[in-house]
Amino acid sequence: MRALKFLLQKEFRQIFRNTTILRVILIMPVIQLIIMPLAADYEIKNINISVVDHDHSAYSRQLTDKILAPGYFKLNDYGTSYPNAFGQFQKDRSDLILEIPAQFEKTLVKENQANLFMAVNAINGVKALVGSAYLNRIIADFNAQIRANWIPNPQTGTLPQIEIATLNRFNPTLNYPFFMVPGILVVLVTMVGVYMCSLNIVKEKEVGTIEQINVTPIKKYHFILGKLIPFWVIGMFVFSLGLFGVARLLYLIVPTGSLVALYGFLAVYLVAVLGIGLLISTYSANQQQAMSLAFFCMMIFMLMSGLFTPINSMPNWAQVIAKLNPVTYFIEVTRMIVLKGSSFAHIQQQLLVISAMAVFFNTWAIWNYRKTS
Repeated sequence: MRALKFLLQKEFRQIFRNTTILRVILIMPVIQLIIMPLAADYEIKNINISVVDHDHSAYSRQLTDKILAPGYFKLNDYGTSYPNAFGQFQKDRSDLILEIPAQFEKTLVKENQANLFMAVNAINGVKALVGSAYLNRIIADFNAQIRANWIPNPQTGTLPQIEIATLNRFNPTLNYPFFMVPGILVVLVTMVGVYMCSLNIVKEKEVGTIEQINVTPIKKYHFILGKLIPFWVIGMFVFSLGLFGVARLLYLIVPTGSLVALYGFLAVYLVAVLGIGLLISTYSANQQQAMSLAFFCMMIFMLMSGLFTPINSMPNWAQVIAKLNPVTYFIEVTRMIVLKGSSFAHIQQQLLVISAMAVFFNTWAIWNYRKTS
């Protein structure tokens, strides 16, 4: 224990002596957590639409007004020429074209049906899918209103209908940052742990101080613990800074679940990801190699963790990889505790998996570290 105490003193002095590392560890995650949730917003807004109205009837004007009323669509141009609208399409100034044919109102009144033409710019698949779904929903609602005016109930004078009251649980206002901030915070803490920890041992290799440690009677597990514990403490601090600083003050996110469960899971999770960083450092001869391996791991961790896309929507082989990803479990647990109000009883399975990963990666790192290297 005395040897571990001296190693920890050395590591903390080394970290606090380097002000550049402190700025990277503390300031960069805060700035990223402020900016990224505002940009990573999958709620599609400002969809540019061109309306080609050959009818100029009351119904066509009502439909156009109804499309623009919610604020999701911006009218790029309104005219009677489809080639002109398609020119806007080609210049990427319009995302959708809605063509209302001539005699639209008369055909609808006379034949009880009428056709509309919609062209969607599908280069951006997400925007095309969501934008066309919005437009289809608005047109369907417009159609329902017309039918309500045409077919009144003989007894009450109104069209019978079923009203649905929607209650959004856990995020009543559908505030997208409430969903993204916990996930991004997990990724940032993971990056601090993996990058900083992986570079630590490699830097000692490059400057030659590791040779002095290797000739001492310090045990391998003492050396690994001396590298792991300082960044474990820093990881806890960075997470707290993001959760109670940026998330609470800027985004007004207040955890509704058990903070004891959240920090208990965080403590085990940091051991797992720091073990990955230590393992990377044992396989790297210089900082360039460590950075490359850490970047490779972080890209897989981030993109296959459910941060941006639901894991259930991935192919089966990708879901298998996601289940082997420690970030997947912590993002899920953080969202459960922060938004759903979960406790230890609800995260037992995830905690068991992360505990197994922590034992596995750190055992591998200790076994792979050679004092003779």
